[in-house]
Amino acid sequence: MELKKDSNAVSIDMLLIVHSEKRRAAQGAHSDRPADPGAPPQRRGGLQGVGNGIRRWQKLEGNDLHGNLVEKQHAQQTQVITSYDNQGTQLTVEVHPRDAMPQLFKKFSLAKRLQVDKNGNTRPRQPGGKDTHAYPWDRSSLKSMALDLRQFEKLDTYASQVTVKSGLEELVSDLLQEAHSDLEIVRAIWIWICHHIEYDIEAAQEKDRQAFKPTVILQTQKTNCDGYAGLFERMCRIAGVQCVTVPGYSKGFGYQLGQSFSGEFDHAWNAVFLEGRWHLVDSTWGSGLVDSSTSKFTFLYNEFYFLTHPALFIEDHFPDNKNWQLLKPPQSLRQFESNMYHKSEFYNKGMLSAQPQTSIIKTVNGKATVTIESCSPTLFMFMLNGKQEHGLLSLRKNGMKLDVYPPTAGTYKLQIFAKGNSEIYSSVLEYTLKCHCADNDVRLPAELHQPVGPSWFSEQMGITKPSHPEPVIYTSDGRCSVSFGVEEGISVLASLHGDDGPVTEETQRRYIFQLHREKQTELKVQLPHAGKFALKIFVKKRQEPGNYLFVFNYLICCTNTKVNWPVFPESFGNWGVDNELLEPLSGVLPANRNVPFKLKLHGVAKALVKGQDTWPLTLSPEGYWEGSCSTAGCQEVYVMVLENANHSFYSYILKYQVNAQ
Repeated sequence: MELKKDSNAVSIDMLLIVHSEKRRAAQGAHSDRPADPGAPPQRRGGLQGVGNGIRRWQKLEGNDLHGNLVEKQHAQQTQVITSYDNQGTQLTVEVHPRDAMPQLFKKFSLAKRLQVDKNGNTRPRQPGGKDTHAYPWDRSSLKSMALDLRQFEKLDTYASQVTVKSGLEELVSDLLQEAHSDLEIVRAIWIWICHHIEYDIEAAQEKDRQAFKPTVILQTQKTNCDGYAGLFERMCRIAGVQCVTVPGYSKGFGYQLGQSFSGEFDHAWNAVFLEGRWHLVDSTWGSGLVDSSTSKFTFLYNEFYFLTHPALFIEDHFPDNKNWQLLKPPQSLRQFESNMYHKSEFYNKGMLSAQPQTSIIKTVNGKATVTIESCSPTLFMFMLNGKQEHGLLSLRKNGMKLDVYPPTAGTYKLQIFAKGNSEIYSSVLEYTLKCHCADNDVRLPAELHQPVGPSWFSEQMGITKPSHPEPVIYTSDGRCSVSFGVEEGISVLASLHGDDGPVTEETQRRYIFQLHREKQTELKVQLPHAGKFALKIFVKKRQEPGNYLFVFNYLICCTNTKVNWPVFPESFGNWGVDNELLEPLSGVLPANRNVPFKLKLHGVAKALVKGQDTWPLTLSPEGYWEGSCSTAGCQEVYVMVLENANHSFYSYILKYQVNAQ
């Protein structure tokens, strides 16, 4: 084989000699014996390098001592001969019977595959300046090259459905039927591996080298990260695409925040050469995840690790050779260990940045604050040591803000979850929170759920223009009034929650009185005592069945220890949504008194108040039903209405208690 090179390309003049099986066997008798097909791949000096410390597979099944792979088939069938040299040069040749019509297996230009050193040897091109990307991430794209994932829809469907028929070469040949460029070749191989190869936890723990072998992987469809990377590299090279395996450290299964890395590398991934530049992929992490509680693998395709932008890839992948970071400037191992780890779902769900940027944070005066910026409105939730407590999470148009108040001094695990476009909340961030001194004055109600305060989400659910846009309401006298617009056809329900009495499940809504005026809703709130309370807001479409849905809550704070407001009157189903109660607002009336009543009632013919006796209400020119009632000799007082003048049946709409004498 003669190589001729100019400044732009490599041309090859080649003489191919094909011998019969018998002659080849005779020649083989005078050469070294081939390696044991069942022998595991060997390493020399740990990870054997190809000029850059990249792991290479040696003595794979069917290899001779020169690293050449020969697959033999029946004499009358097409034979495929694929050859590699030690620098990664690959040649694939088909040999057909004389009477057979040759079919194109793979056509490619060797000129763009090979790099020739001063000694005339060929090898994969090493990463250089034009392969690097700026660090930190410039927010331009999650990918290292411009991609429209919609262009892969047909190819992805096809590749995911290809099955193994015999060997690796035929599998690659089948995958290439719908791949028409190097990018599509790599995509097809990536999709097939991610949808067919399961992570073998036992092999990973036992470091079973048999699990590295492509033939074993195809049979069991299981392997560890070395096997994923080795299989990906082999398939790419069979298809004529430059690919190398990159070993290194990772923040994967079993990673603990803030841990240091040393000794043997724990992971392997790949770099592929596309459009004149190296790109990074990790088919292990693209295929699924391992449940940390059960140590079981689940197929869950992750697009993030296909041609990932190097400035994002470095967050959880640190290669043995800094050149394979593909970054300018490259990061040190110490930086890798201390930098904030954003999980892949952080970026998959549209997050852009988070503060603080360190994984270990400390409280200041008993409080720690986390903010996240996202490219679109997103729902969030959090957990502090596994519970949704001791924090105020408010949504913003493009992100969120979380204030955390640990109840006692100590170390906590703070997890942030985001929903994105899916119906499932996924973990996107994790912090170690250290609290040296808790703020004992801040005690949040256990029923204070997330989010706190109105936001784009409450507006989306039909609640608009709130009177209190901030999540916390302070009141000095224990009373407040909250109003907001309500879209047509939406019903609103509210309840008040505190950590200690007298707010019980029966009275949660009795400390709130709800008024409706056209498209406005007003919530009058009276607190039973000083403290902190959660005012929870629910909505429901009137014409649709089902329960009310929680939208948000306010935190109401009162420090006045003299506060001791009673409940509001109890309302019944016939209390109309547009009715208005002006007096009496207290649900507990004094004994032996004449109590004035004033209400605005819609669509009623008559109204009365019933205690020991019956007291009619009259309709004023201003549209209010007015009158008074004596509480003497009774324990309860009811407001009743007659909706149709032709009927004689009165309905209960309000109920008051009378104080004991």
